[in-house]
Amino acid sequence: MKIFLDRQSPKPIYLQIRDRISRLIKSGALQSGDRLPSIRSLAENLRVNKLTIIEAYSVLEGDGVVCARQGAGYFVNSLNTSSANLKSTFAPAQNVIIPEQSGASFFEVHMSAVQAQTQKGMINFSGGLPRPPKDMALIGRRALTNVDTLFAYEVPQGVVTLRKQIAQMLVFQGLEVTSEDLIVTNGSEQALSLAMHYYVQPGDWVIVEAPTYHGAIAILENLGARIIGIPMNAEGINLELLKQYLDSHRPKLIYTISTLHNPTGITTTQAHRQELLTLAAKYECHILEDNAYEGLNFEPVPAPIKALDREDLVTYVGTFSKTLIPGLRVGYMVVTGKHIRALIERKLLQDIQTSSVSQAIVSEYLASGHYRRHRKRLQTENLISRNVMLQAIERYFPESARWTVPQGGLFLWVQLPDNVPIEAIRYQAMAENVLFASGSVFFPNKQGYPAMRLSFSNPSESEIDLGISILGKLLKNYSSSHLHTASGKEMALLCNF
Repeated sequence: MKIFLDRQSPKPIYLQIRDRISRLIKSGALQSGDRLPSIRSLAENLRVNKLTIIEAYSVLEGDGVVCARQGAGYFVNSLNTSSANLKSTFAPAQNVIIPEQSGASFFEVHMSAVQAQTQKGMINFSGGLPRPPKDMALIGRRALTNVDTLFAYEVPQGVVTLRKQIAQMLVFQGLEVTSEDLIVTNGSEQALSLAMHYYVQPGDWVIVEAPTYHGAIAILENLGARIIGIPMNAEGINLELLKQYLDSHRPKLIYTISTLHNPTGITTTQAHRQELLTLAAKYECHILEDNAYEGLNFEPVPAPIKALDREDLVTYVGTFSKTLIPGLRVGYMVVTGKHIRALIERKLLQDIQTSSVSQAIVSEYLASGHYRRHRKRLQTENLISRNVMLQAIERYFPESARWTVPQGGLFLWVQLPDNVPIEAIRYQAMAENVLFASGSVFFPNKQGYPAMRLSFSNPSESEIDLGISILGKLLKNYSSSHLHTASGKEMALLCNF
C-alpha cells in the first residue's frame, strides 16, 4: 500500500494517512475484510512514529470504515466502498459507417492536443498518458552499465533478451508464444502500420469498431483502404452487423481493441472473442488485435483473441508506452506462421531497429521486478481516479449523458445527445483551461454521434472534480439555452395558430 506524505503541508501527518486510506477504501482498491498493514510495519515504511499510525487508525475506526480485531490488527469494514454508480449506461444507436472520403487529419488533431496540453494550468483529460515511474533514473543507470552492446546493430526483430522477457510476460496473459514470434517495434503505432500495410492493399475493405483509435483510422486512410465502421454496443463490436458485412464486402482485415478499448474502455468477454474469431475464420479475414492497455486492468480479463487462434489469423500488438513512458517508444507484435519474415523485412527497411537504449531500459524493468510493482501502483491509482471521475460525472453532468464504466485502462467515454455541438463545447472548455478529446475523431470521417473521451490517468483528484464541473456547466448551459430556444419557437407557433 503506497501512501505519499507531504511533510510541508499544514495538515497533520496522521490525517494525511487517514485521508489516503479512506480514498483507497472508497475506490475499491481496499475491499471489505482486507487487513491493513500492521502499526509497526506502516510506521517503518512511512518513517513516522508508531503513535502517528495509531492516531490515523483510531480516526478511521471512529469514521466507521475500519475495525480493530483483538490480536489480529485492523480490517476494512463491510461497507459500500464507492458512491459512484459502477453500471455502464452506454447504449448508442447501431449505425454502420461507410465513408465516401477521408476524415480529419490525424496530424492536425494530434498536434492541437500536444500544443494545448502544454498551456499552464490546463486540466488535461485528452491524452492517454500514464503516471511516470518514480525509479526511471535508477533503472536507466542500471540499464546502461553494459554500454558495449550499444555500439553495434541488433537484429531488426529486437534484442533477444527483451523478446524472451516479453514472451514470458505474455504467457501469464494466456498467449503461448516464443521470442521467435515477436518483433520489437517503435511503439504500437509502428506495429499497427507494419501490419496494415502488409495485409491491406489500396481499395481493400477493412472493418473497424466505431468508435475506435483515431491513429489506426489515419493509417488506413493514408494507405487507401475503404473503411467500414461497425458500431460498438456495451458488449463490444456488434457481431450480427459484423457477420452481415463480412458476408457482403469480404474485407481483408478486422481491426479490434479487445481489452480496455480506446476510446470506450470496454473489455469484451471470452465468448465474444471466440465468436469474432470464428466469423473471421469462416470468411478468411485477418484480425489485428491492438491491446495497448492490457496490464492496466482492475480485475482479471479474458485471454486475448490471439490465444484462441489456431490458424495464424491474428496479429497481436502491445506496447510499454501506456505503462511506462511514451518517449521510450517500445512496442511489440506477435506474428505466428508464414507472415513473420515479411514483416521483419518491412521493419528493417523502415528503421533498421528499435533503439537499443530504450530496449535495454524496458528489459531492466522486466528483469528487476520494478515493472510489475509499477504496474500494480498504476492500477491502484487509476482505480481511485476513475471512481473520482465517475462520481463527478454523476454530480455535474446533465441526465441526458450516458457513459461507460471501464475496468481499467486510461479512458472512459461519455455519449451525448445527437444535437449537442461537441466541437463548440470543446473550444469553450479550452478557453476555461479544460482539454478533452472530441468523440468525432474516433469515427471514420467523423460520422459518429457527439461524445467525449475523458482520460482519468493523469489529472489529480481535485483537477478531475474541477474539470468535470466545468464540462458539466457547459453542457447544462447548452441544454438550458436549447430548451429556451425550443420553448420560444413553440410559443410562436401557438401565437400564429
